Amino acid sequence: MELSNYTVMISYNFRNGYALLSYLEYPIILIQEFILIFLVLKYKDFLNIYTLVASMVYFSIAASFLIGVVPLGLLSFLVPLCTPVGASSKVIQLAEILRTKNAQSVSILTWLISAFTNFTRVFTITMESADLSLLLNFSLNTFLSSSVMIAAIAYKNPPKDSVSKKSD
Repeated sequence: MELSNYTVMISYNFRNGYALLSYLEYPIILIQEFILIFLVLKYKDFLNIYTLVASMVYFSIAASFLIGVVPLGLLSFLVPLCTPVGASSKVIQLAEILRTKNAQSVSILTWLISAFTNFTRVFTITMESADLSLLLNFSLNTFLSSSVMIAAIAYKNPPKDSVSKKSD
């Protein structure tokens, strides 16, 4: 799902002629995804003709997005659908922190950086293109990353009684 999410976002930004620096994180993350998928397939011994065919189908679809075979209107329709994919991991993380009232394994700095970079994207998109789909996406991600960070701060050190109950 993330692979399709990043592919749509790169294609949408590219086709709208936005500056590469304004969406450079997507190509970098996409390369990381390719490497991770390749390594999983390699070490699970799933590299075969079927994965080759699936890869060719993916790259054909991605190329059709980028070169304009797929209408820009379809990409404009798909971009808002990417928002729930990106937000789902944050919502799950937030729900887990609130459910367990424990954020010891959560890095506050990581979520601070996430919230800050999403906020800066809201600012730069507002100044460069005011693209409503991208603004909604990054505004929601700013809110969710900030929420996870605040919950992590609030529950970084769980109450002593919950720690002692686990050891009993």
